[in-house]
Amino acid sequence: MSILKKVNKVRRIITHGLTKNIGSSQNNQIIDLTQKIEIKRVLISRPNHRLGNLLLITPLVQDVITAFPACKIDLFVKGGLAPIVFKNYPNINYIIELPKKPFKNLIAYFKVWVKIKQQKYDIVINVDKNSSSGRLSAQFADAKYKFFGEDDEALKIEHIDYVHIAKYPVYEFRHFLTKLGFAKNDNTIPSLDLKLSSLEIKEGHKIIQELVKNDKKTICMFTYATSDKCYSESWWEEFYERLLTEYQDYNIIEILPVENISQIGFKALTFYSKDIREIGSVIANTEIFIGADSGIMHLASSVLTPTVGLFSRANLKTYEPYNNNSVAINTNTGDKEEWIKIINKALIKS
Repeated sequence: MSILKKVNKVRRIITHGLTKNIGSSQNNQIIDLTQKIEIKRVLISRPNHRLGNLLLITPLVQDVITAFPACKIDLFVKGGLAPIVFKNYPNINYIIELPKKPFKNLIAYFKVWVKIKQQKYDIVINVDKNSSSGRLSAQFADAKYKFFGEDDEALKIEHIDYVHIAKYPVYEFRHFLTKLGFAKNDNTIPSLDLKLSSLEIKEGHKIIQELVKNDKKTICMFTYATSDKCYSESWWEEFYERLLTEYQDYNIIEILPVENISQIGFKALTFYSKDIREIGSVIANTEIFIGADSGIMHLASSVLTPTVGLFSRANLKTYEPYNNNSVAINTNTGDKEEWIKIINKALIKS
């Protein structure tokens, strides 16, 4: 581990310790139901730069818009991907971006906090209870109502999928609205949604046609992932050969990561791009996506393509793709023949 990573780790431990009790009294907020409650401006705090974590808040953003169609939403995030992910969300008013490396850019870092303090919000929502910056932003913001992402034991019992990282903020938001006097919302949790335009989808279709040069349906795969989520080359090569045998009537294309590497040695047709929305448009024109837990897996889910997530960690229920005939496979159990059966079911449903 590099010195910088060690310092970062220590910093996170210290800041988490300092902020862990922020918002612990949120359930004691005084709400005057005799006053007319209007929600015109909302701050959603998710200061994380990873693609997957930004896509995983799109269900919450959609739910806020559904509840308050005329509201303006500010996002407190990190890095530069949010404008790309939320490009076609008309209610997004302002994106406040924390620098990726705040301690290397202190002036920009402090300007972010000034921007948050200058605004007046009706509701501020911290998505991740373990985010020190998220908890601080919720505390720091000038808002009538705040919640900090604390676990709700009653909601855990009520909703078996509460642990899912995209769903529990929605359940909490809906529950909070009932405290404000709004009707209970039992609708299905929205899917992750990149909101591709019809033009983007058309361009994705064109790219695939130029790749495959036939009219067969196409299966999309992504063989890369970070750290121990990444399966070995031998694992993927064996699995790819099994896919070739099973799906002879399909094209199989591999989406390449930004590192431009392939765990199957570039044996399949490949597509490479650094444009997130272009990658999404290609996946949107395929029948099914197969890949390990990664940002690209969540991207596939967000373009509403049936997504098969391959999980080797014990976090399946937290990050599994859902809706649109998507499914998660625990690769620590069963074998490739069983996994093929699961993929076949998803294909038939789609």
